[in-house]
This record gives sequence, C-alpha cells and structure tokens, in this order.
Amino acid sequence: MHYHDRSVEVLTQAVVRAAVARLRLDPPPLDGPRTPSELAAMAGQTITASGLGGLEALRLYEEVLAPACISVDHPRFLAFVPTAPTEAATLFDLVVGAGSIFGGSWLEGSGAVYAENQALRWLSDLAGLPTTAGGVFVPGGTMGNLSALVAARYRWRSHDSNRERLRGILIAGGGAHSSIASAARVMDVDLIKIPTDHRGRTSAEATRATVAALSPTERHRVFAVMATGGTTNVGVVDDLEAAADAAEELDVWFHVDCAYGGAALAAPSVRPLFQGIERCDSFVVDPHKWLFAPYDCCALIYREPLIAQAAHTQHAEYLDVLHNPADLEWNPSDFAVHLTRRARGLPFWFSLATYGTNRYSAAIEASITLARQSAELIRHHQHIELLLEPELSIVIFRRVGWTPAQYEAWSDKLLADGTAFVVPSAWNGETVLRFCFINPRTTFADVELIIDSLR
Repeated sequence: MHYHDRSVEVLTQAVVRAAVARLRLDPPPLDGPRTPSELAAMAGQTITASGLGGLEALRLYEEVLAPACISVDHPRFLAFVPTAPTEAATLFDLVVGAGSIFGGSWLEGSGAVYAENQALRWLSDLAGLPTTAGGVFVPGGTMGNLSALVAARYRWRSHDSNRERLRGILIAGGGAHSSIASAARVMDVDLIKIPTDHRGRTSAEATRATVAALSPTERHRVFAVMATGGTTNVGVVDDLEAAADAAEELDVWFHVDCAYGGAALAAPSVRPLFQGIERCDSFVVDPHKWLFAPYDCCALIYREPLIAQAAHTQHAEYLDVLHNPADLEWNPSDFAVHLTRRARGLPFWFSLATYGTNRYSAAIEASITLARQSAELIRHHQHIELLLEPELSIVIFRRVGWTPAQYEAWSDKLLADGTAFVVPSAWNGETVLRFCFINPRTTFADVELIIDSLR
C-alpha cells in the first residue's frame, strides 16, 4: 500500500468533484432501497485479493451503492427524523475526515476540542445553564442518554456507599424515546414511566402522582428523573418544571432528552415550552437532526462536568499522561461511554461559525411555521383529519377510512415514484401519517403535492 502516489491524487480530486456535484443538486435524488439479490447482481464481489482500484470502487459507489440509499436530506424526506446538513457542514466533514484528528484528548486535538467546546457553549447558553457547564459530542442520542444516566447513577451511589449494590430506578416520561428503555436494560435498572395525557405529554399532575405513589423503598432507589424536550413521534414537550421539581424532591439527577426538539431552544416562538430545562443536570440535543449537521453528532451537556468526568474517565498506565491534576485540560473521552472518538462536532462548529446563529434561528422557525401551515392545509381537506395541533415541527394526521395496508401501499408508491418519503406511524393504537419538518428547503408546495396524492 502506498500512502501517496498519483492515483491517490486522482482519486482525491474525483471524490471532491463527486461531493461538490451532489451539493449542487437541488433537490438531491431521493433514490430508494434495493434487495440483496439486486445489489449482488449489480455490484458483484467488491472485496478481492488484488483490489478494484480506487476509481472503480468509486464508480461502483456512485452508480450502484449510493442510489440504493434514500437521501435523508431530500426536502420531501419527511419520515422518521431526517437531516439537512448545510453545505458548509457537509464540506467540512470531508476536511475532518482528511485531517486525521483524534478528538479524545486535549493533548492530541486541542484545537478541535476548543472549537467543539465553543459550539457546546452556545447550546448550553440556549438552555440557560451556568458558564461552568460543558460536555462532549457523541454519535447519537442513544449514547448521549446512556452516558448521562451513567453519570447520574454514579453521583447517586457516591452519596451513599450502601447503594453500590442497590438496583436503581429511573423515572421517565411516558413519551420517552426508545433509547431510554435501552439504557435501562444496559444499566440493569428498573424503569418507571409516567403516564401521558391526550397529547402524549407528561404533565405536572401525572408526574406528582407518580412520585407520590412511590414506596419508601422505591424512593430510596430512584437515581434520576428524565423528561423529553420534543417527543420523537408527535413532537410535544413534557412539563420540564414538574420533572425538575420531582428530581429536586427526590434529591436526584434531572436529565432532559432533547435529541430532536432541542434545536427549538433557538426559536423564540416556542422557547417558553422548554421552561425548566435550565434546572437540568444534563441534556442532549442532536445537531444531525434539526441543527443542520451531518451524521453522526449528538451534543451531551452537563451542568457539573466534573461529576461526569469522575464517572467516565478510563484509567490505564498508557493514559496517565492525559490526566495531570495540575492542569485544566479538557479531554472529551472523559465525559461519555467511549475512549476513541473523531472530532464529530467540528462540522457543526464550522457551520455555526460560517453562517452565524441568527440564520440558525430563522431556519428553525421556518420549519415550525411550515408545520403550522401544513396543519391548516389538512384542516381544509375532507378526506384527511388533523389529530394534534403541532407544537414544534411534527404533524400527525389520518387519511379517513384507510386501512394499514392502504397506508403502506401509498407510502411505497410515493417512494418508488421518487416523489417523497413518508411512512406510516401509530398514535393511540391507530395507523396514522406523520410529517417531520426539519429541512429549510422543504416548501409548502412540497406539502401540497403530498397531500394531493392522498385523494
């Protein structure tokens, strides 16, 4: 293997041209999945003893593999929670990949860590946390939530040595993301979910009732209360003040999962919905969702980072040089369940630095406005019904009289035609449709096109 020769230069130029060409597509191709047998026939065996060569491998990617992937940044990709990275973020991701930066320690990546910390500072300020708050970028909300809850249990046990072998209890809102149940399984703790109201929101009344119903033994076992700042399915914000009150009453950690909805902290029109987040001990928000960064990027922020550092720092002889108590260096590897990490927050930082935070706020407000306009459009169609008034940027509605099979067939045809990607969801046991708006390039005309196809 040669680390540098003429073929590498040619390949590098080809990769950059391909990346720039895709950015110029407006919109990018929606594309769609292929079956394993189709891909086997089209791509064949790609890993061989002598190699295909870089240009041939790139051709296979461009002509066969990439078109078998749905473009999540397409303006009519409204399923799940899409992504819509800015041009600056996308291009800088190439720079980060080419830079060979290790983002786990200050010693090896101080410039990158400094920049990441400025992006984290902006997010911390949006939430109203103190200037001492800080954290790290991790791959996604699942890792962020798990890492925060590990720190929460660490603090709970450090307050009482008798808890070292005690099985903890996590109290979470009923609309919590599936990663919370996953974290409970990984940590081997019990999960108590607070019932939600008719909108899927965890209310103050339900929170107080759940805490009041705890036995003395259960109260002793609770190590954290968590709430959701924008549920993934319907986009509502739990009563964060009530969750903070419950955590304060129980003297435990308060965590907020804002993986999807946290971007709305930058939107003045809905910022009051998040009242109480300033009292949290930790929160997560995914820039790769509604903050226009490429995959994979979740910001995990702690009120008191030293607690997380004590919970997560790995100790080994060869790592001792990184942990000099006499200095104040910031090692991202000390704040989550990881050691090796890429500087995944840099594309987000570069985009923020390039465009400025005002443009971020405007772009987020545009998605909120589009959700409200879409709800109004749905109200004026007899064959569809709005199920919930949108709170952030998710719209839930039904096609009157349709069966689950009809929803699925409609969704499949929409994708096969290259029109849009909208998949059925469920609400109160019923198959429904769901729009999730996070892409500033999505227009009202796009919504009208999809709605018209439901006739």
